[in-house]
Amino acid sequence: MQYRTLGTTGIQVSSLALGTMNFGKIGDTGQADADALVGTALEAGINLVDTADAYSAGQSEELLGKALAGRRDEVVLATKAGLPMGDGIGRRGASRRWLAIALHDSLRRLGVDHVDLFQIHRWDPATSDEETLAALTDLQREGKIRHFGTSTYPAYRIVQAQWAAARTGARRFVTEQPSYSMLQRGIERDVLPVAQEYDLGLLVWSPLASGWLSGAVRRDHEVSTHRSGFMPQRFDLSDPANQVRMEAVEKLAALADESGLTLIQLALGFVTAHPGVTSALIGPRTPDHLASQLAASDTALPADVLDAIDEIVPPGVDLAAHEKNDTPPALLDASLRRR
Repeated sequence: MQYRTLGTTGIQVSSLALGTMNFGKIGDTGQADADALVGTALEAGINLVDTADAYSAGQSEELLGKALAGRRDEVVLATKAGLPMGDGIGRRGASRRWLAIALHDSLRRLGVDHVDLFQIHRWDPATSDEETLAALTDLQREGKIRHFGTSTYPAYRIVQAQWAAARTGARRFVTEQPSYSMLQRGIERDVLPVAQEYDLGLLVWSPLASGWLSGAVRRDHEVSTHRSGFMPQRFDLSDPANQVRMEAVEKLAALADESGLTLIQLALGFVTAHPGVTSALIGPRTPDHLASQLAASDTALPADVLDAIDEIVPPGVDLAAHEKNDTPPALLDASLRRR
């Protein structure tokens, strides 16, 4: 396992991190499997574990907390808040009020007194950067969080937040968590350069592109019922956009074979090769999934393989930009464009 410094924090984290979105109802992963996944990951050298309050309405944090019992100090523990937690209008966003409540609830579910990284799950246009940063700075001073970051922020919002911290004297965001894979390369245009400019740690999610790069989604394979049931539209091959993705996957799989690698090794080796990436978040649902992903822990792709990937999916290109959840609100709501 390789280790890298998380932005400017001085914390050394593994180049592969354990993402736990599948813990609970979403991935049908119960306590026994969660215990096994966490134990195997830690034994393999993974020391960064990421969750969120919104994953299965808190189940992921509960399962992870029990799996980490007695091993809390072995991990850099990260969680997130901001996505809706129930139907209440005040149970979402990045306001001081909600972040204090959400963090308290996360600490309770995890069974810990602090987290090492607390992330804003999505930019909240209803709350100013100054308000959010002031609230997070206070939570940090209280010892409930060690550092804080963002997830899926557009590049311009990352910059605005850095400026807000400088203006007000608040502590700043030190990490960002964007979507990045061989099929989703849009962040190479803006988010990655901005993150490098501000020395942010970058924890990339969905490096296997929601399973497209797992080796299980191929032209001659039937998509698993779990995958097709959870996100059927993403694997509907009657959609022309998915046909383009499948064509790219077939070419990437052939390149992996030629290089003596699995497609998973190619995919994870690609994202961790970028100098701006700190860790790639893997989200195994079963111990077998984890084993296949851990096999990529030391994969280093040579320049000719990276160049060949560029020929298949050019730098800066997203093959499914709508799945990245970072579209500015004004492009989704006409009233914001025309006010």
